Amino acid sequence: MWQDFAEYILNETKGREVKIAEVGIGKFSQIADILQKEDNITLIKTDILPADATVIKDDITNPNLELYNDVDIIYSIRPPSELQPYLVKLARIIGSQLIIKPLTNEDLNTPEVKMKLKNFNKASFYILR
Repeated sequence: MWQDFAEYILNETKGREVKIAEVGIGKFSQIADILQKEDNITLIKTDILPADATVIKDDITNPNLELYNDVDIIYSIRPPSELQPYLVKLARIIGSQLIIKPLTNEDLNTPEVKMKLKNFNKASFYILR
């Protein structure tokens, strides 16, 4: 499933130069590890409690907008429902695509927008363009 999730993001880049942000990476870096291998992708990883020096400290409830300059795609894996509206707000402010992979069987908490359910091979997630 995770390979399929990463493959979807790679397909969205279509070989063009893109900047991607993983918000709330925590200690699960499997997707980031795949994306960082691509020459056309600049990846930033953020979390309120960085797990290591490669992760930038940022609070999605009050984000440092400068970090997200020119970000084309924001994605978040299993973000708590109370943080999901903040992800939508950030994506709308900067004009980026948003991909949320919630916990299995969890409803989204994005009342301001309707995100589209996307099934890609074995991965399911929600997108907002």
